[in-house]
Amino acid sequence: MTTEWPPLPPIQTGIRGLCPRCGQGHLFDGFLSLRTRCEVCGLDYSFADPADGPAFFVICFTCIPAVAVACYIEVAYSPPIWVHLLTSLPLVLMACLLPLRPLKGWLVNSQFFYKAEEGKIDWDFRRPSPIPADKDKQ
Repeated sequence: MTTEWPPLPPIQTGIRGLCPRCGQGHLFDGFLSLRTRCEVCGLDYSFADPADGPAFFVICFTCIPAVAVACYIEVAYSPPIWVHLLTSLPLVLMACLLPLRPLKGWLVNSQFFYKAEEGKIDWDFRRPSPIPADKDKQ
């Protein structure tokens, strides 16, 4: 018996940490560690390899602005260190940690949705032969 699964949008299932195939099972076993398989449909998650993608996006889009705000507070107000401990430190920690799980879920689900796999060299590829200069002038 084969079960057909409708394609689910990776942004919706990934951000919620759900299985990319059925949209019901959980993707994570802990904060960032992936389960080995879906408990509902049995999809093996061994295909998933987001590598450093989530960390890269978090650094680029959330950490840099959070650190910029902390630097602005320092330059504009020159507060004592305890003010940074109460404002800047929680801001930077939340900006780093909160988006990691949704981004990792989205990247894993996108890998499944688009059938992404490791790149391979196509040794059978042949370049088209160049057109001789004489044929161009005719």
